[in-house]
Amino acid sequence: MQRIVISFWLVPALLTALWLATAPFAAPPANFFQFRAIMVQYTGILAVGCMGLCMILALRPRWPEPWLGGLDKMYRLHKWFGIAALVTGVVHWLWAKGPKWAVGWGWLERPVRGPKPVPDNLIEQLFRTVRGFAEDVGEWAFYAAALLIAVALLTRISYRLFFKTHRILAAVFLVLAFHSVVLLNFRDWASPLGLVTALLLAYGAWAAVVVLRRRVAAHRQVGGEIVSIHYYPGVRVLETGIHVPEGWPGHKSGQFAFVTSDPSEGAHPYTIASAWNDAERRITFVIKELGDHTRRLRDRLQAGQKVTVEGPYGCFTFDDDCPRQIWVGGGIGITPFIARMQHRILQREAAGGQLPKQGIDLFHTTADVDESALARLRAEAEAAGIRLHILIDSRDGHLGGDRIRALVPEWREASLWFCGPAGFGAALRHDFETEGLPVKRRFHQELFAMR
Repeated sequence: MQRIVISFWLVPALLTALWLATAPFAAPPANFFQFRAIMVQYTGILAVGCMGLCMILALRPRWPEPWLGGLDKMYRLHKWFGIAALVTGVVHWLWAKGPKWAVGWGWLERPVRGPKPVPDNLIEQLFRTVRGFAEDVGEWAFYAAALLIAVALLTRISYRLFFKTHRILAAVFLVLAFHSVVLLNFRDWASPLGLVTALLLAYGAWAAVVVLRRRVAAHRQVGGEIVSIHYYPGVRVLETGIHVPEGWPGHKSGQFAFVTSDPSEGAHPYTIASAWNDAERRITFVIKELGDHTRRLRDRLQAGQKVTVEGPYGCFTFDDDCPRQIWVGGGIGITPFIARMQHRILQREAAGGQLPKQGIDLFHTTADVDESALARLRAEAEAAGIRLHILIDSRDGHLGGDRIRALVPEWREASLWFCGPAGFGAALRHDFETEGLPVKRRFHQELFAMR
């Protein structure tokens, strides 16, 4: 989490430093309108820079994933940059429009300006001729971007509508990129600020084209076929087994993938609930009925149906050297731990029945109960050599740090892996940090919210 915070603030800080290096205040502004021109440039650079990074992260690139801690963290950063683009875009719009309104209302008087000298550079002359058009289309693109970003932030809007409208932002970005190229101070293109801005605009524009063509991560997509479906009514969960005959590179326990069963709905992310066995080439997903799409899956999916699987993604892979691990799965957050248990079972079989030495306690808290699902969980935990603690909310109350520490006396030597509701995870992290656990190194949480 700390790294995405650093990354978020580093970008505006870098753009600000590069902007200041262009010496915008080399001479004090002679009047308010000169100061306004400076601020329009600054806020515009911040807004288009943040939106460019949104487009880049929308490609789901692999190169920043290890440093940021997984695609789930990258999507959180994508969301923050979207909000930052909206805020700085509004400020940019107010600097551009507000003084014009004030002049119309008689609050300000526009200074008399003489004729502008004709530039020697032919490109600058061209930019001058299309400046008015760039201002007009940029203004309307801003209105569209503001509306679409606001829609994306409203979680009550269905994923289907979100998927369709969010892609329009790619086209809007291309218009805003044109607006920025024309209206950035021409002399600044030869500065480090111009170089960085050009890179962000070029990379962002390429990303926008990829999004519009619906080719995001196309090289990581493989075809699969549904081979098994089982529904657990007590917990409203659908377990789906998919056979991927070729192309899938394998995955680590705890990773997730995007699955497309209906192209009009788009790809949905699900944690993989199975260990990878190259001989079987099968991936299992355990899907909770949480929204309109997931509630319809039980009726729409069937054995033999073709699907597309993209991935794997994520760094929630249980990799550490602690002698003990504590796993906490809240509700459907149990899925990465199911995959890891199956991985340990495969390790045990490969080692002739000997279990890995690392001690593990798994806490599974749930409000819903399905006895067949819990029986299967107990059997896999026993086979994997894991001490399982099942807590039913109505019977056992809510799980807290005190209960975990009482049941795991060696907790100070352990790492804690959490998957479940964000508020629950934040409370556990704070609780263990208060008790002295080095949470920056040993508390691992998946931010499984892609909107």
